[in-house]
Amino acid sequence: MKEALLYSKTGNGKTQCLLCNHYCTINPGKRGICGVRENRDGVLYSLVYGKLVAANIDPIEKKPLFHFQPGSKSYSIATAGCNFKCMHCQNYSISQLSTGAEDIPGHYSTPADVIAAAERSGCKSISYTYTEPTIFFEFAYDCAKLAHEQGMKNIFVSNGYTSTEAIKIIAPYLDANNIDVKGDDNFYKKIAGARLKPVLDTIKLMKELGVWVEVTTLVIPDYNDSDDFLRFAADFIKSVDAEIPWHVTAFYPTYKLLNKPRTSIERLRAARKIGMDAGLKFVYEGNVPGEGGENTYCPKCNLLLMERFGYNLAVKGLKNSKCVKCGCKIAGVDMP
Repeated sequence: MKEALLYSKTGNGKTQCLLCNHYCTINPGKRGICGVRENRDGVLYSLVYGKLVAANIDPIEKKPLFHFQPGSKSYSIATAGCNFKCMHCQNYSISQLSTGAEDIPGHYSTPADVIAAAERSGCKSISYTYTEPTIFFEFAYDCAKLAHEQGMKNIFVSNGYTSTEAIKIIAPYLDANNIDVKGDDNFYKKIAGARLKPVLDTIKLMKELGVWVEVTTLVIPDYNDSDDFLRFAADFIKSVDAEIPWHVTAFYPTYKLLNKPRTSIERLRAARKIGMDAGLKFVYEGNVPGEGGENTYCPKCNLLLMERFGYNLAVKGLKNSKCVKCGCKIAGVDMP
């Protein structure tokens, strides 16, 4: 256990967690929505500090990040728990693991252990991923500070429900964040147990604070695949920055959402076209390797810059972050 970094005491032994936009008020002996923050005698504790349930070496493209250190490896860690209850979560076996659990699982690691493992494996970054990194914020924050001292980048793969207070604390040490825009507000309430607006606010604030942002939308038939929603998402991203990459990704039935088919290639291509027509410079189709929608093209002359097949990358027409044909500068971090 570790005392929570962001909370307030509200009287009568109650605490209010300030880590995410649920802002849970937690009675003594109870936990917040995430299931891993507990009020013990008026003090809020994280139950997952250093208790890793996953530690893997991943391609950066798996996050997915396509304009951040392309072709590199990222040391990826998670603890149990999540502040969302997504019916289609592909990592539900660990994200929902803490629900009702008396003892939280995990193998203890220190921040130094994580950074050492990342260095041994030749990773250029550490990703806080698989579950929501906000719920293991204290550990992610300590790791991120130490990683920066060692010249290593830090990445969140997030649902975007991080509070403003937490964002401002982590931003100086956070280099990239892939944030989901899952659907409209009704989708968030029905499918995830949350709201849309805080997610949009997080994207804006992360960008303002200098964090590299990419956005992912898992396109689910009949839930969030309408032209109206996709145009809304594309227009919002454009309003923040037209160079933010948008990943429109194929859904496969999983967890509690088994009543819908996988997303068709045709619908993904339509989503990509909506994004491009809205003025976004980089829109990618995900979960459909080999279909061509994963490639990066010059937004000015349409030259193929980076070719992808799944997690494999071939740099074609990009040199020193510029298109070799027209000289267009391609946005990103540590681009070829």
